[in-house]
Amino acid sequence: MRLSFRARHLRRAALRTFFLFKRPMTLGVRVIVHDRNADSIFLVRHTYVDGWYLPGGGVERGQTAMEAVYAELWEEARLKPQTDPRLVGVFFNRRARHDHVLLYFTDDCRRIGEHPGDREIAEAKAFPLSELPDGVTAATQRRIEEWRAGKPPATDW
Repeated sequence: MRLSFRARHLRRAALRTFFLFKRPMTLGVRVIVHDRNADSIFLVRHTYVDGWYLPGGGVERGQTAMEAVYAELWEEARLKPQTDPRLVGVFFNRRARHDHVLLYFTDDCRRIGEHPGDREIAEAKAFPLSELPDGVTAATQRRIEEWRAGKPPATDW
């Protein structure tokens, strides 16, 4: 069942408030997953917020950033890196004002089945770089463009 826009907005606001009290500063990971053979990039669409994103999520207490990378790639996309993804940059999310994002890159991932869809992930799929879907978030689009152009990453997400 897909939640209405208002219900998704209220859920997101409640989660943000909860995590602000639980973790005053948050740390997240995102991963550019590139398939060299198909020249495609992997994106996910969540159930609780509009748009397409790079796979990723929060780093939990007691978890390393690399452990979070592996966990999020599996949970959101059924992807398993064959080698450790490399760190591309560290970003400050000014919109959230308490959030930092570590961006990683890998072009050595294996997909182990399809994501079945759940309460968090509506879709998870690869798109040719020349045919990214409508609704790619602005931050996701900027990170992809920086990577493709070989530019140094910005400091703000």
